[in-house]
Amino acid sequence: MLTPILKREQTSLKALKGTSFAIDASIEIHQFLALVRKRDGSLFSDSQGRVTSHLIGLLTRTSRLIDMKPVFIFDGKPNPLKRRTIEMRRDARKKAEAEYVEAVSKKDYSKAWSKAVMTGRVTGLVLEDSKHLLTLMGIPWLEALEDAEAQASFMAARGDVWAVGSKDYDCLLYGAPILARYLTLTGREWLPAQRRSRPLIPELIRLSENLALLGITREQLVDLAILVGTDFNQGVKGIGPKKALKLVHDYGSIEQMPEEIRSKLTEDLNNVRQVFLKPRVLEKYLLKRSPPDRDGLIRFLSEERGFNKERVERLTERLTRRSEITDAGLDNWLN
Repeated sequence: MLTPILKREQTSLKALKGTSFAIDASIEIHQFLALVRKRDGSLFSDSQGRVTSHLIGLLTRTSRLIDMKPVFIFDGKPNPLKRRTIEMRRDARKKAEAEYVEAVSKKDYSKAWSKAVMTGRVTGLVLEDSKHLLTLMGIPWLEALEDAEAQASFMAARGDVWAVGSKDYDCLLYGAPILARYLTLTGREWLPAQRRSRPLIPELIRLSENLALLGITREQLVDLAILVGTDFNQGVKGIGPKKALKLVHDYGSIEQMPEEIRSKLTEDLNNVRQVFLKPRVLEKYLLKRSPPDRDGLIRFLSEERGFNKERVERLTERLTRRSEITDAGLDNWLN
């Protein structure tokens, strides 16, 4: 939502070697469920019908990020203010599912694929399998109290990780000093609505630099986002990032803006602000990076989920070679 007004710096995975990231696990898993599919758009699954697309994505892509010392953060219980967004996403998924079935029946496989990538469900089993796989890979993870982005941003602001890895600009509202977008999605991204893909290049967005360039504070950035619309409130129709920035410059805060604008915003304005400025986060955590569990990975992926054993063994060897084997805590291996 903030793309038109933010300065972004292109980078590469090679340039980020040795840095540490708190990665929004939910966004990554959603991407794996959207993109790791068969030619007909259906998800990969094992002999018992259990979805494995997310495991394929998590294993192959994360194994390439070991040099960057990732920590995965999972969403906790959603904030009540996010209920509307969750319901809208659920309705959109149901609509896409119906359109997928219709497209398949008409043998319109191009349309079927574009709808299929919008139907992935992050179920309890998907999350459980993802956490189990990360543990076997020796990669730290934790579950946030609420939004993963809030927890990841808190960790970055405190200096426990160098940056947050996420597509979502909300991390800047939460105070992440550096946001790394497209960190694990190098290559191309599928755009379902346009039925095409686009190239992706990792990019960095630095909060302090952007606030200085925009001439606003972080609190004003939050007000700007509220005007445009966030996961926790509906914005004002007709107000995009550039117009919102002008309003913030002209009036300073939403309270000083004309009634015709204020009246179109939620009555929970201060509660939405507090979601970003004072989020509920875990302040105490101890995460350990450990050597990959070779036997455990083979047992889980090959014997239980039907993965090709030779491929699993090759990836396990890659993980073992590139992992720094240590039983030290977070402070000893993260920047």
